[in-house]
Amino acid sequence: MSQTVDGQTTTSTPRPIAITDADAADTCRRALAEAADKAGLEWLSAALGGKADPWAEFLVGVAGNAPFLAGAMQRHVTHLEKLPDTPVAAFIDEAIGAIVDLARTAFPADVSEQSLSRQLRELKGRAHLFIALGDLSGAHTVEQTTMFLSRLAEAALAAVVNWLLRDLHDRGKLKLANPDDPATGSGLIVLGMGKLGACELNYSSDIDLIVFFEHDAPGLTWDEPYEAGDLLSKALRRLIRIMGERTGDGYVFRTDLRLRPDPGAMPLAISVDAALTYYEARGQNWERAALIKARPVAGDRKAGDDFLRQLTPFIWRKYLDYAAIADVQSIKRQIHAHKGHGRIAIEGHNVKLGRGGIREIEFFVQTQQLIAGGRAPHLRDRRTLEMLNRFAEDGWIAETVRDEMADAYRFLRRVEHVVQMIGDEQTHTLPETDEAMASVAALMGYPDRDAFRQRLRARLVTVERHFGALFQEGETLAATAGNLSFTGDDPDPDTLTTLSQLGFERPADMWGVIRTWHFGRYGAVQSQRARERLTNITPALLEAFAGTGQPDAALLRFDAFLKGLPAGIQLFSMLDSNRHLLSLLMTILSAAPRLSEIITKRPLVFDGMLDPAFYDGLPDKDEMADSLTAFLGDARLYEDRLDRLRIFAAEQRFLVGVRFLTGAATAEQMGEALTAIADLVIAEALDAAREEVARRHGQVPGGECCLIALGRLGSREMTAGSDVDLILIYDHPEGAEESDGDKPLAPSQYYARLTQRLIAALSAPTSEGVLYEVDFRLRPSGNKGPLATSLRAFSHYQRDSAWTWEHMALTRARIVAGDAGIGARAEEELRAVLALPSDADKVRADVLSMRARLLRDKAPRGPWDLKRIAGGVMDLDFLAQYWRLVALPKLNLIGSSAAGIFTVLDDAVIGRREREDLQSAAHDYATVGHMLRLCTSEAFEPDNAPRGLVDALCSRLHEPDIGHVEARLESHRERVEAIFHQVIGEPVPEA
Repeated sequence: MSQTVDGQTTTSTPRPIAITDADAADTCRRALAEAADKAGLEWLSAALGGKADPWAEFLVGVAGNAPFLAGAMQRHVTHLEKLPDTPVAAFIDEAIGAIVDLARTAFPADVSEQSLSRQLRELKGRAHLFIALGDLSGAHTVEQTTMFLSRLAEAALAAVVNWLLRDLHDRGKLKLANPDDPATGSGLIVLGMGKLGACELNYSSDIDLIVFFEHDAPGLTWDEPYEAGDLLSKALRRLIRIMGERTGDGYVFRTDLRLRPDPGAMPLAISVDAALTYYEARGQNWERAALIKARPVAGDRKAGDDFLRQLTPFIWRKYLDYAAIADVQSIKRQIHAHKGHGRIAIEGHNVKLGRGGIREIEFFVQTQQLIAGGRAPHLRDRRTLEMLNRFAEDGWIAETVRDEMADAYRFLRRVEHVVQMIGDEQTHTLPETDEAMASVAALMGYPDRDAFRQRLRARLVTVERHFGALFQEGETLAATAGNLSFTGDDPDPDTLTTLSQLGFERPADMWGVIRTWHFGRYGAVQSQRARERLTNITPALLEAFAGTGQPDAALLRFDAFLKGLPAGIQLFSMLDSNRHLLSLLMTILSAAPRLSEIITKRPLVFDGMLDPAFYDGLPDKDEMADSLTAFLGDARLYEDRLDRLRIFAAEQRFLVGVRFLTGAATAEQMGEALTAIADLVIAEALDAAREEVARRHGQVPGGECCLIALGRLGSREMTAGSDVDLILIYDHPEGAEESDGDKPLAPSQYYARLTQRLIAALSAPTSEGVLYEVDFRLRPSGNKGPLATSLRAFSHYQRDSAWTWEHMALTRARIVAGDAGIGARAEEELRAVLALPSDADKVRADVLSMRARLLRDKAPRGPWDLKRIAGGVMDLDFLAQYWRLVALPKLNLIGSSAAGIFTVLDDAVIGRREREDLQSAAHDYATVGHMLRLCTSEAFEPDNAPRGLVDALCSRLHEPDIGHVEARLESHRERVEAIFHQVIGEPVPEA
């Protein structure tokens, strides 16, 4: 007579399984009987067809409730014949033993990969069936069932690993000291993690592995040692295929290697040295928790044990590690994401991850191990039930808690197995239909669903109560909106909810990005201190991202910025203590994609914002000159000087732009500051180019040169991304026929070569970027003329041959670099040319014709193309240049902007109201133009632009929304266009 305890018998007689679907049971009986008859099985055929036999009825009950097991019985029917007279364990041991023999005898020359796969699947399928029958019949305890499953997986892994090592040996990739025993001494460490490591594998479980290797192992020699990691990673891909690929024979075990260090960056096989470095420098608490259960399961087991001993200081801390509780607890919060997890609802409840589930029992144990295991080695056992006993013995938990948690663990593990046995699916979720739930209850040994539901609910409530008591004091990383956690292998659902509430559109993706920071993959977060500081500011960062209105984009730009930083501790500390700096960084990330790209490509420019003087306002040109001199230092090599110029210019342009973006500088101040940077850099570049040319060609005796700047550089209105328009002017005594170097050149050739060298210095791309795009087409005769122009030729051309548009260009001209003597003479010539009498009607007609041609050839791209649009910047410039030539020829207005010219006009030229309208338009156009050129390289469309940029525009113009900004600009456009028509005429685009 047998006694039943929670559906598990205490004798070898199988417990009965209730029939929940008579038709299904009859179908299974007939199919199994037919298979038995076909195989000539006397007992099984008679038992299924005659009087009731307990084993036969058990088999029918199982098959009728579990379709997967019904199929398995038919495939392995011959082995069922001896079931009444043979312990179930014997069938399992026989199958596992055959796999162990494969590990010892399967050589690639005799057993192909396909043959190995087929044999493993047949033996695994047979063992799998009898493991299920042992569990369901009550012949085996939960501990025995999980041990059999773990032994099965371990044997299969050993067989595949040994075969792969022999295959590498046969292909000449390595040489094994003993091919008969390839794993011993191989240095190949295969750690089983989680339930496999603890010998607690479930019925349809994946197996989690981490694989390491030693470079200098005694049992093998690599043909090319540097290829070891790559070859082993390729071998592991074959292992995954052999073990997990579904074929007509089924599969062995699905295999997962994602618990290895930093799986997004590390290869499948990791050297021991790299692993130890990772765990020492970047290992996280959840990895410590995972390694508690790690155990060598294949390969070189001695090397595996040695490796785990080296990891002991990482896994087991000598002090009470309460800090680890929060990380383990955050992993646990993932259980709340799906139906049935937020409450104990039996139908659809996840018995592993749900409230009161298996994971809570495991975390109940692991958390206390992390706290106490460092000082108490006997509390480091991998097995859950054994650890409950030891905690009770040491007084960490009460004996009643141990008994209740152990009882619940065994019960829930059986439920988990039953759910998986029905369809051989890796599921932990109870079915939601009454019929399917009835099958689970029957396989658990209960006569009906209600009795099963009552017993299950009682255990879930018990586990939840004990687990909750353990964590009721835990600290959490939290933002105003809710919990935040970025540890573990899967996203924490509470954190995803928090991110969604903060406005993130792709919370799971953003969680993954932040999680990579904790791996220390970037230089900025490789130190433990840096990661701790970054963790401290993460809530503030996320709320700042949310404040931009486009948090996903802001976070990704910050990630790109972080990736480029060589170190992060200083920045993170500053952001932690200076929230104004954090706000400034968010402004850049949200409003200025172009500036974001700069700090992403050149993150060191951000250092300038760490200087307290940054907030004191824009430096003047003299201060910039001092900074440039100090930055150039003792750089003497030509390439070194130019690279330092590029770095200096990029940093200074960035810092000026940030000041403008934040309202610390006006548009006019920004234009002047960017121009000052260009002046200084161009002057240094010219000096460097002259020295380089002189090194080869000497100097022209008595020769001088200077640079004339035109366009925005000439009028001191440089914007972010402006090119520079230049003309090189030279002069020399009449008797100087060639330079005095080793390779002499005629003066015209000499200064043309100098111009070429200067263009290359300014515009050639290097690893440090480009200084400026350079345009010399405004020189006399344009592209048809020589690159460098003598002062005499320049004067002759401008006085006798220049077009009106060339004199218009000269209205912005000024000397920016070169020798003082020729610079003064060139400036005097500029004034003289601009003072020449002008025919107002001809100038007006030429301006009108040129504007019409531009409307035809370079039409505006939209209403925000403020340069080309009618009534825009170009019309302001043409008006100013026209008046400079016809109304102000005698004034010294070298390098004046349009706004500067408007200020000196009087009522005889244009009325006061019109002058004010032009000045107001020029100011607003400059403000908007600077903002757009600074922040984005794309055409501006308010509906698609970053919200931060739109907000910044509105703020700078003191308007409530972008609609008001557009109306204001349209008013300017209409007024400027009207004045242009009044003064110049109405341009009609030429055909």
